[in-house]
Amino acid sequence: MAEPATMVIKPDVGAVREVREFVGLVFGAWGLEDHVARMVVSELATNAIVHGSRDGDLVVVRAYRREDGFPVVEAWDRSDVRPVVRPVDYAAECGRGLLLMEALVRRWGTRPLSEGGKVVWAEIEPVPA
Repeated sequence: MAEPATMVIKPDVGAVREVREFVGLVFGAWGLEDHVARMVVSELATNAIVHGSRDGDLVVVRAYRREDGFPVVEAWDRSDVRPVVRPVDYAAECGRGLLLMEALVRRWGTRPLSEGGKVVWAEIEPVPA
């Protein structure tokens, strides 16, 4: 397996656009469609920034292909709190991102980091570009 493509950002929602572009370039280099990956990494990075980071923290975004060819995108943050998919609330103005992401990916989950914090990852169906 090749080394993961990695981007480190400050916890600023303005950096999410750069993360989307980064993942688009990585998926393009792999010859894969990138629309789902861009949406998914936007959700993961935004959640890591808004819910998992404080000033001075860094957020790590990675993309890699597993040995079986399935691409994975992930975001690392400093919070130990795991994300939760909320029930649908049609009156809410936010809170639907994980629900949408869950519908688009093969599977997703979290794992703790040994130094504290967590990784939230999503496995994406590889679609040729």
